[in-house]
Amino acid sequence: MPILGSIIKKAYELRSIPIESKKKKQISPYHVQAKQLKKLLKKAQFTAFGEYYNYDEILRNFDFVKRFQDTVPIYDYNSMFRKWWYRALNGEAFVSWPGRIKYFALTSGTSEASSKQIPVTVDMVRAIRKASLRQLLSTIKYDFPIEFYEKGFLMIGGSTHLQFNGTYYEGDLSGISADNLPFWFQHFYKPGKRISKERDWSNKLEEIIKKAKEWDIGVIVGVPAWIQIILEKIIDYYKVDTIHDIWPNLSVYVHSGVSFGPYVKSFQKLFAKRVIYQESYLASEGYIAYQNEIDSNSMALVLDNGLFFEFVPFNDENFDDEGNILKSARALTIKEVEEGTEYALLLSTCSGAWRYLIGDVIKFTSKKKSEIIITGRTKHFLSICGEHLSMDNMARAIEMLENELNIEVREFTVSGIKHNSLFAHKWYLGSDDNIDPEIAKEKLDGYLKILNDDYRVERIEAIKEIFLEILPTRVFADWMKMKGKEGGANKFPRVLKNKQYHEWEAYLERQRVVLEKEQT
Repeated sequence: MPILGSIIKKAYELRSIPIESKKKKQISPYHVQAKQLKKLLKKAQFTAFGEYYNYDEILRNFDFVKRFQDTVPIYDYNSMFRKWWYRALNGEAFVSWPGRIKYFALTSGTSEASSKQIPVTVDMVRAIRKASLRQLLSTIKYDFPIEFYEKGFLMIGGSTHLQFNGTYYEGDLSGISADNLPFWFQHFYKPGKRISKERDWSNKLEEIIKKAKEWDIGVIVGVPAWIQIILEKIIDYYKVDTIHDIWPNLSVYVHSGVSFGPYVKSFQKLFAKRVIYQESYLASEGYIAYQNEIDSNSMALVLDNGLFFEFVPFNDENFDDEGNILKSARALTIKEVEEGTEYALLLSTCSGAWRYLIGDVIKFTSKKKSEIIITGRTKHFLSICGEHLSMDNMARAIEMLENELNIEVREFTVSGIKHNSLFAHKWYLGSDDNIDPEIAKEKLDGYLKILNDDYRVERIEAIKEIFLEILPTRVFADWMKMKGKEGGANKFPRVLKNKQYHEWEAYLERQRVVLEKEQT
């Protein structure tokens, strides 16, 4: 019997008992969240932010949650950074959280041209580690053999090399997290510290491929597009049929960042055995939710771990046409939400974010279990004339297209454009299969009419044409490389607007010339 695996599994089982006992007590989600907010307010009351908004007075109020919402305005990144976080970046302590900020996470910058600098406190590092352990504990439900708990964890993120800027370290959140891994986990962590520090994606990929056969991987963690590339290249390099020929004990894939639906078909071809898919919702601002039920498509919010959630109905009353939140927007607590309604997420965190618009849009699938799905981004939806297409609509339509035509679409994006006096949607699909664009366009249009009533109406009234172009997958990958966003947690934007759309079209003009030469 593997002694180490037996010890680890027993430790997981013992650690999971307190979590299960909490569930049995049936404490209301609102009560748990109010307790978290009180902890956050108490700890931050002597910061510049806490003194400015009179946190001590808010805490004395009987309904301190409502008083907090009435007193502190909603912040987006730009307003939070300009008014507060820039001071912490310059080395000032006790700005919006006690102490001096040691780390700043650079976001992947999908929705905007430049990356954001998000403070990551020691308290947040601990909270992320705690939530990560809880997700590991959830594997007990899968009843894996003891040997599974001795296998490696391949975690693919950005470079773990952190840049020191005088008073703080700056880098990818995965690098910050890797720098703070518990000592007992180092043995299982792959690709290891040396390879993880590599900044160049191509070099990192080459190193991983060469080392792959030396590892015994049980769990893979990472963004689907880049994990797919890694697995395909390993299979090709060693001339095997599936990744299980290299890693026979691979059992779990933890994905995040984008809807996994469009990738399922591609991933199934890479495996010879059943692999359990688990979704996690880890952002630079905190560990928000994770999937902890077998065969569930939803994630449970982490309610008691340094985050206080608010929910702004994602509608025309609260957001403008570009996805910017209005000053009159009203946020709800978890006891006020409804299932099936889309909400933009606000966070108050142990990193000093307060009523902070994270930019993601979620929907509750179970209010009782506090379970959610991510449906898109506040600025990554398509609504040039009221069609209100979410990223969830798009991903589901692409998945339906793949299944009906038996094809693989590895990347996609769409833009809304002016067409004569009205409008059109322009789709770009990344696939290496032989696809008829006209058939794909007709099918995709039909699926979206089924999935979204607003879209169906606007296709009659205002969206007079659909354009669709099939591009080799490498065109998308090369664009990301050109933008310096290759590998790691970077994701291709699902909706292209304004400057991004024009840059993309200019790039494609050059690519089309290259593709034509290749074909001749």
